[in-house]
Amino acid sequence: MDFAKIKELAQRYEKDMTAFLRAIVKNPGESCDEEKHVTTIKKEMEKVGFDEAFFDPQGNVIGFMGKGDKIIAFDAHIDTVGIGNRANWKFDPYEGYETDMNNGGEIGGRGTSDQCGGIVSGVYAAKIMKELNLIPEGYKIMVVGTVQEEDCDGLCWQYIINEDKIRPEFVVSTEPTDGGIYRGQRGRMEIRVDVKGVSCHGSAPERGDNAIYKMADILQDIRALNENPANDPHIPGLAKMLEEKFNPKWEEARFLGRGTVTCSQIFYTSPSRCAVADSCSVSLDRRMTDGETWESCLQEIRDLPACKKYGDDVKVSMYNYDTPSWTKLKYEIECYFPTWVIPKDHRVTRALEAAHKGCYGDKRLECPAEVKGKSEYAPYDPKLKREGRPLTDKWTFSTNGVSIMGRNGIPCIGFGPGAESQAHAPNEITWKQDLITCAAVLAAVPACYEAEK
Repeated sequence: MDFAKIKELAQRYEKDMTAFLRAIVKNPGESCDEEKHVTTIKKEMEKVGFDEAFFDPQGNVIGFMGKGDKIIAFDAHIDTVGIGNRANWKFDPYEGYETDMNNGGEIGGRGTSDQCGGIVSGVYAAKIMKELNLIPEGYKIMVVGTVQEEDCDGLCWQYIINEDKIRPEFVVSTEPTDGGIYRGQRGRMEIRVDVKGVSCHGSAPERGDNAIYKMADILQDIRALNENPANDPHIPGLAKMLEEKFNPKWEEARFLGRGTVTCSQIFYTSPSRCAVADSCSVSLDRRMTDGETWESCLQEIRDLPACKKYGDDVKVSMYNYDTPSWTKLKYEIECYFPTWVIPKDHRVTRALEAAHKGCYGDKRLECPAEVKGKSEYAPYDPKLKREGRPLTDKWTFSTNGVSIMGRNGIPCIGFGPGAESQAHAPNEITWKQDLITCAAVLAAVPACYEAEK
């Protein structure tokens, strides 16, 4: 395989990739409103010579290059979050901007890092493979722009696997990886705790049963669960899952990081401001490390001393997601997003590392803005420099891998343009060099995978 030729072609397509990305982010594309994004992507797939390009009933845009029976997939979710407070943006989040390669090579706009840049690199990686005859015999390359990830990560792949009946041999997620190869992430789940009370007039609170006071006790125990050490006799903390005696998967748990729990929302009902509250509910954001399950996380809350104290007045449950996609299709699922991690010596991991090493060596590439030490729009944080960080690492946030590998056991790994720090932030940017680097490495992956047999 001629790695130099792959890099040369990727570099040649820099202007095409930049124009493609800017065309996508020119239109808003929040979850359940991605139609203009997927239409733009399908048109580009057809332009560069994909053998097939179509929307599935959920609204995911899928393209195939090649004719084999086995599939290697590149995934990119193409929905974005909103822009938040417009006053925090120094440029139009949809008009965006770009600078030339001598001035940082930046592309600004909502979704440039998280994560429309990934679909751009995936589409052009497939084009490079076709031009250089790099698709192994018996394979075809699938590039998919998935929807609703920001609302419900992995829902799209549940549909693709179970309803479209497409099951790749492995998937590369092109979520932003800061120039690294990412082999896993902590899982998450959305938990609800409901507490019942009895209302009465606020002038005589002893006649009622204040649900907010009950919830206050429970929240103190939840806080302790997050903050206590593993050996606390009252409430052993979540740090216990990093220890071998509590968790047989402790080694990968230490790689991914400990689980966490925090209260993210609170609700109540009361007849008036002059009454005792007769119900109180909270939402919990629970991040799970390797070895934790949705059952264990729910039971952990139910077993808290305050929850046991209030008995049947407490209900602990998991949220469901049932919002229709942009095509009006409703596909319900529990708000459970499993932890996943691919072994460091897995064939897919070795293939990604070989592709990166062949193209760019065994260290992360700095992006031009980091070399300059500043960007006009994005704050520079020296802690986020890529230099010195391991090439193979993990995500902090959650990805579609929760379904691909977490629920369905399909090997998944990550390599994508952009930076995690840009996700959901105002003045979001990515870098042209990242688009180029990612397109080149992805183009080399299938052949490297075959060589790793």
